[in-house]
Amino acid sequence: MAERIVIVGAGQAGLAAAVKLRQEKFQGTITLLGAEGVLPYQRPPLSKAYLLGKLEADRLSLRNSDFYQQQKIDIRPNLPALSINRAAKTVATRDECLPYNHLILATGSRPIRLPARMTERVDRIFYLRSKADADALRPFLRDGARILVVGGGYVGLEVAAASRQVGATVTVVEMAPRILNRVAAEPTAAYFRNLHRSQGVEIREGIGLVGLKTDGAAVLAALADGSSLPVDAAVVGIGVQPDTALAREAGLEIDGGIVVDGFGRTSDPFVWAAGDCATFLHDGEMTRLESVPHAIDQAEHVSRNILGAAIRYRPRPWFWSDQYATKLQIAGLNRGYDRTTVAPGAAEGSMTVSYLNGDRLLAVDCLNDARSFMQAKRQLGL
Repeated sequence: MAERIVIVGAGQAGLAAAVKLRQEKFQGTITLLGAEGVLPYQRPPLSKAYLLGKLEADRLSLRNSDFYQQQKIDIRPNLPALSINRAAKTVATRDECLPYNHLILATGSRPIRLPARMTERVDRIFYLRSKADADALRPFLRDGARILVVGGGYVGLEVAAASRQVGATVTVVEMAPRILNRVAAEPTAAYFRNLHRSQGVEIREGIGLVGLKTDGAAVLAALADGSSLPVDAAVVGIGVQPDTALAREAGLEIDGGIVVDGFGRTSDPFVWAAGDCATFLHDGEMTRLESVPHAIDQAEHVSRNILGAAIRYRPRPWFWSDQYATKLQIAGLNRGYDRTTVAPGAAEGSMTVSYLNGDRLLAVDCLNDARSFMQAKRQLGL
């Protein structure tokens, strides 16, 4: 009997796993289950070009429908997995129970939502994770609109940049002492703070959101400093969490994500995980990465290992963000740094922030400095 591989999650990791299986000459059945009702697409443009209307929906798609037919990938973009029966080795959907020899979980992550008590009976609150989210938000991004961005991370700042570029009035509120507090050092945060303020964005740091309520045609945001702010829409970007519900209900090990070993196996040898949903040991710490390059790399490793390659996964972490005309490129992981250095780039307005532990380079933030980014990737072995 031919082997059957079921992949849960029709995003970047799920598609990468399916494609790599065919590239490695896997002849069995591949079933790719999705929950969004659309073919796999790029997510990074959702907060950038797509939100601005500069990228059409058909150009978001990673592959057209003919590709799946040609590669004999049974893609079902509107058929979410409901449960896993590990003993029977089946995945239940609303239509049937699909048997598998190997199961790949590429379930991604979900936005962290505001508590219901803060948003009760208020519409015009948006989260930005899916194409449907971006489609819902786009009509509100217009000249003269008042947009509140809750959370000063990269996604929030990208939305703020897109909003200003269409002429909206934008306020960013960040509960932490500064924007990018968890992910970047102060020099990088200062660069983006100055950039956004130069574009007319109001950034309010160290001020949390107390709640949102409907106020006539507006949404009234109550802030922790006692002030209130009427807006036309609120976009919440306070982080994401791995989508582990299916794995947890199946009894798989969870520790900040679906735990996988160096080969991509979960605590069940016939179930694998890759991408945003997976956590693994790296440099002595449990690690979960949220990036397209990682999702592709890890998913491809899983596919090779299912077919017997026995290759341990070594992440090559790099990330990017586009805001206005500024491109940020990040190489490495900055956790554990004890000092930073700042060096200007060759072009005006460019610079590189290096994160070090002693003399060891851990990571860099390169702002409009592609040459330093490539050099750092080589130095870090990425």
